[in-house]
Amino acid sequence: MNTPRIFLIHATPLSISPINTAFDRHWPQAELVNLLEDSLPRDLKAAGQLTPAIIQRFLDLTRYAVSAGADAILFTCSAFGEAIDACKREVSIPLLKPNEAMIEAALAQGSRIGLLATFEPTLASMRAEFIAAAERQGQALDLQLQLAEDGMQILAQGDGPEHDRRVAQAADALGPAEVICLAQFSMARASEWVRQVSGLPVLTTPDSAVLKLRGLLDQAG
Repeated sequence: MNTPRIFLIHATPLSISPINTAFDRHWPQAELVNLLEDSLPRDLKAAGQLTPAIIQRFLDLTRYAVSAGADAILFTCSAFGEAIDACKREVSIPLLKPNEAMIEAALAQGSRIGLLATFEPTLASMRAEFIAAAERQGQALDLQLQLAEDGMQILAQGDGPEHDRRVAQAADALGPAEVICLAQFSMARASEWVRQVSGLPVLTTPDSAVLKLRGLLDQAG
């Protein structure tokens, strides 16, 4: 496969730049197609939970990507784990949840993990993913969750430095941990701030996801 076509499916425009930058860094040969459906976070927040209608919309996006020639699909929206699991069952091509590669890398570094998010529903979704992954591996898990209040809205308004400061403040509020995970693609820009505040390894979703997806397609030949 010389030039794989990778569909990136976003629920916020804030995810587009971080993941495209990660592909430029780790896999510039890939052909990227960006799909944005930015009503999904609003509808999830209004509903208070994933509904069958929201899951169906994810299935529709997945089927569109396959019909348009996707060799692989990467979702960049961290709050929709159950919906993306449903999509995985529908396709035979590689399809990644935004966080699964980062979760694998975090568990490889230890059991005491700090998880930061700027969109509150992401914390519940990712907590379930971490617990499931740790149980599959038979690994103990001490997961600390911390919300960077209003961080996502602040970044959407164009104030990147204040977003980064809020994320760093959330990191400083964590208890003892071995590694810190930034739950959303849009948070990758704050990784250096978090490293400086915490003195800990910091994992981001974009880099982890690109490296895992490239490995999957390399294995497939």
